[in-house]
Order: sequence, then structure tokens, then C-alpha cells
Amino acid sequence: MNRQLSKTRRAYSLLVSGGAIALCGLLSCAAQPESTPAIAPPETAEVSETPEIAEGAEIAEGAEDSDRDFQIVTVVDNLEHPWGVAWLPDGDFLITERSGQVRLVQDGVLESTPILGVPDLFAQGQGGLLDIALHPDFAANQLVYFTYSQGTTDANRTQIARATFDGSALSDWQVIFEVSQTKSRGQHFGSRLTWLPDGTLLAAIGDGGNPPVSLDGEFIRQQAQNLNSHLGKVVRLNDDGSIPTDNPFANDPSAAPEVWSYGHRNIQGMAIDPATEQVWATEHGARGGDEVNRIDAGENYGWPVATHSREYSGGLISPETSLPGMIDPQVIWTPSIAPSGLAVYRGDAFPAWQGHLFAGGLVSQDIRRLEVDASGTVVNEVAIAIGQRVRDVRQGPDGLLYVLTDESNGQLLRIEPAE
Repeated sequence: MNRQLSKTRRAYSLLVSGGAIALCGLLSCAAQPESTPAIAPPETAEVSETPEIAEGAEIAEGAEDSDRDFQIVTVVDNLEHPWGVAWLPDGDFLITERSGQVRLVQDGVLESTPILGVPDLFAQGQGGLLDIALHPDFAANQLVYFTYSQGTTDANRTQIARATFDGSALSDWQVIFEVSQTKSRGQHFGSRLTWLPDGTLLAAIGDGGNPPVSLDGEFIRQQAQNLNSHLGKVVRLNDDGSIPTDNPFANDPSAAPEVWSYGHRNIQGMAIDPATEQVWATEHGARGGDEVNRIDAGENYGWPVATHSREYSGGLISPETSLPGMIDPQVIWTPSIAPSGLAVYRGDAFPAWQGHLFAGGLVSQDIRRLEVDASGTVVNEVAIAIGQRVRDVRQGPDGLLYVLTDESNGQLLRIEPAE
């Protein structure tokens, strides 16, 4: 949906109190000069510092879920910084660990030996073995898809590969896509995978990193607005890595034909609503300005020319928070929750949660349950405390919600109805 937006600087906030929500708090229109240089955060997992927010902005806090008609149980632990989870047809799990292992959970037990067949990769900072997704016809072809970082500290990129899983090992590892440009350091690989109903694959690609990381004489984050680059994009591929002929920029000689949407910083949560076929994504800001977006083909989501985020040093990234021809976020989190993992609930176990979004928070160590109305607008937010960094949230085939925690002793948790 392409909306023409005024240059008025607008802040979308969620103020949850007694089930009420306020959207669109107005900020001053005056542009503030950039007075302090950009400072890059430490290259670890997502930055957890959330200093005071910009003057005049409103804080979005998730009211704690007081309706505890659910319980959280541990399925397995002893996972090393898990990143993604997928279900096999028999109900077992495949789980990726950022350091480079694929783990099998069989009959509820974590197998002690990682699955063989994963090649060497670049595991540094936010990089490593990241998302996982089974082919929609996995039962027939046994294909598993992975996103991961490859290269060196000075020259690395996100790649997508597929391999055959025979129940015990991976074989025929085949790279089907790689980001067009290499970058330095270990930041912003993006990497969530989502299958569309037509059998094509969406993949989120990060913008390349924070200042001072540069490319072609400018901060690398500017590549998010460059249609001829994969950085800061969602790309759409056929299952073999070829390019769908109906991609929005497939016939534009000045654009990379894989591009599906652009103007993204670092999407680490992406899911499709099976009822409406709407794609949703959660995206990291820098200092504040995390976003929830409805993702549509061909649209520009603003980064870094329109953003509610600020430099880690506190200065402006852009004086604009909204610009014509760019899509405003549905939700903005300031301070940051560092969103990672996203599910759209369509199960039977929790009828009251039909169509709600469940967004994990690394810094907030919780899950934000976001209620969506019939028009596709987020109208309420509630926090479900987890107490650990939440890396992934998925609905299982059993209609329950599953959560991965990003810890050295990470866990796979299940949210189920209370007994």
C-alpha cells in the first residue's frame, strides 16, 4: 500500500494503559543540526544500550500481560546462541546456532552431536549461521534453506544456501544467493527467511553496519536507498535462487532485480499472515526507532533518510521522520527493544490471539503481543516477560508458540494454555 506522506515529523507511539493505545504523537517540525559525530557501537550481538530518547518523543512500553491464561515451559536447553528453528514433518526440530552448528531435537531431546554438512562460515559479532527454513515441499525434496555470513573481517556478506537433509546429515550444500557487495566488520546481516504462498522466498538483508563502516566514500547504510545494491533490502527469489520475473524492479536496468522492498536497516523478524497473506517485519533502529512494518512489493521504508532513530552518539541521523513516497512504520519502539523473531498467530490454542503479532525483544527480554485490527493496523501492545534475550518466535504446527533465547545456554521455550 503506497501512501503519500507529508514532511511533518511524526512519532508513532504505543502507550498501553488499560487496553488503550495512542498512535501518532506529533513532534516539532524544526530540523536539528547534527552536532556530534557518529560513534559505532561494540561489535557484539545487537547493541543493548538504550540511552535517553530524543526530546519530545514518546516512550512505548508494553504493559505486562496480566491475563496469564498461558504458561511457559522449557522444551530443551544447552543451546549455544540459537538463531532459528524449523519443524520436520515428524514433529522434531532443527535449530541453528550462530557459531555454525545445526542441532536436531528428536523426541524432545537435544542430540549431543551437531548435524554434519555445514561448511566453514564467518562467525563474528552478529554474524554466523543464522536463519533456517524448510522448503514448502520438504517431504518430497528434503531441502533446507539457510542464511549465514561468509568471508573475513574485512570482506564479508550474507549468503543463502540450500542443502539436502536425510535425517542425520546435510549434503549437496548449494549457494543460491549472495549479497552483491562485501562489507567490513560483523554487523547487520539481516537474514530472516519467509516463504510466500506462490513458493517464492523472501530474505531480509541488513544495511551493512553502523558508522564508520563505509562503502564507495559514504556510510554503508546509504546503500539501503540504492536500488542497485542488495544491502538494506528484502529480496525475493525462486526456490533455486533464480529471479521471479514479476519482481517489482525486474525490468529496471538501474536496479538489482532481486529487490522486493528497500530502505531497511536490519530486519531480524519477518513473517507472513497465512490468513491475509500480509508480510510483516520488525526492524532494528540504532538509538531508539525500532520498527514494525507491513512489507509490500516495491515500497521504500525510509532508512536512513526518514527515521525515528538517532546516532549512538545522540545526534540526528536525519531531520526527517516521514517523507512522501515512503512508508511509515506501524509501531516505533523508543527506547529500543532490539526486535528479533516474529510470528503471526493463527492457531487454535489461543482463540483470543487470532491475527496478533508476537515480536521478540533481545534487550527488553520479552515478547510484545501486538493486536491488529481488521484494517491491518496495530491497535494494542502487551508485553510477555521471558527474562532472557529473545532471538526467535514461531508458531508451531501444534498451534502453540515457540521461543528461542539468545544465550550461551540458550533455550527453546513453548507458550501453551495454562493447566
